[in-house]
Formats: sequence, C-alpha cells, structure tokens
Amino acid sequence: MDRGRFLVGLTGGIGSGKSTVADMFAAHGVPIVDTDAVAHALTAPGGAAIPAIREAFGEAVIAEDGALDRAAMRTIVFGDAAARRKLEAILHPMIGHCCELMIEEATGPYTIVVVPLLVESGRWRERVDRLLVVDCPVETQIARVMQRNRFERAQVEAIIATQATREARLAAADDVVDNGGDAESLAPQVDALHRRYLELAGQRA
Repeated sequence: MDRGRFLVGLTGGIGSGKSTVADMFAAHGVPIVDTDAVAHALTAPGGAAIPAIREAFGEAVIAEDGALDRAAMRTIVFGDAAARRKLEAILHPMIGHCCELMIEEATGPYTIVVVPLLVESGRWRERVDRLLVVDCPVETQIARVMQRNRFERAQVEAIIATQATREARLAAADDVVDNGGDAESLAPQVDALHRRYLELAGQRA
C-alpha cells in the first residue's frame, strides 16, 4: 500500500445505500472510485472486457448493442459458481488496474473506494485504511431492491445469499453509517465521518 494515500473502503449489501452515501462524501469534495462504475464501463459497448467475456461465454451474454447482457449473465453466474469465478477472473484484474490508476490520479486529503464485496475481498481489505459499512436491515434491502430493480423477492434473496452477511460486515467495520431509517439522519453521520477522515489523513501526512 502507498502509505502516503489515505483510503477509505465503503461497502454494504445490495440496497443498503452505498451510492447515496458515496454521493454525500463527493459533495464534500472527496474523490470517489466506484468499482461498480468501473465494471459497467468495462462491459459497456466497446468495453475492454467484452472480447474476453464473448470468448468465455459466447454471444448469448452479449446484447445487441455490444454490451454485456446483464440479465443473461446474472442467470448464468447465480446458478453456477464455476461460471461466476470465470467471470471474476476476467473482470477483477481489469477493475483493480483501472481503480489503481484512478486512485493515483485522485486529488484530495483522502479517497473513498466503493467496493460492494469488500468484506469478501482479501485484496481490498488489505488495501484500504478504514472500512466503512453502510448498514440497514435485510428486509429494508429487499424492499428497496424490489422497488428499484423490479426484481422478485426470490431474486433479491438469491443475490443477498451470495454476499457477506450483515453480521459479518458489521464485525469487519471500522465505521458504520446507519441507513435503516430516516434519510435525514445520513448527512450528520457523513459529516462526522468526513471530519474524522480528514483528521486521520492529516495525521498520515
């Protein structure tokens, strides 16, 4: 790790509100590196990962516009652990390389890296200085994702089952944002953490 660059890893289960919290830190001028956004860019039409995905999985997972057909791929990987590992072997090194470049180019006292599976990922857990978990009850996650993505409950539960448990995330956390209730409670929590991270980054410098 580059000990001169203070990194906060932001994570949480699907539907927990990671993007909302990341946007609030961005409003403070904090650089945000979002691994999901990087993955979407890599699998967009003409994305760098598309040729390898096409070779590994065939045309059935490529949409008409040349992007990854996420629904088709989701069906494959959620039912087949070997297929999921094959996809991860393609994407994870590319995502990691792109994120490292973005971290190096970031300006500011500290940087937030949004990693949905941070607790499950040994690499990112070792890479960040603080692990921030956005937390909410599982039932809240399910309700949010069903409304946002129009998924059936069983689909959301299947996704949650592939992620670390709520208890495991909280056990690994250095810091927690409670996003299980009133949205107005988020800003004071983020403001306090921002001040704390500025202090820690200043001590590093």
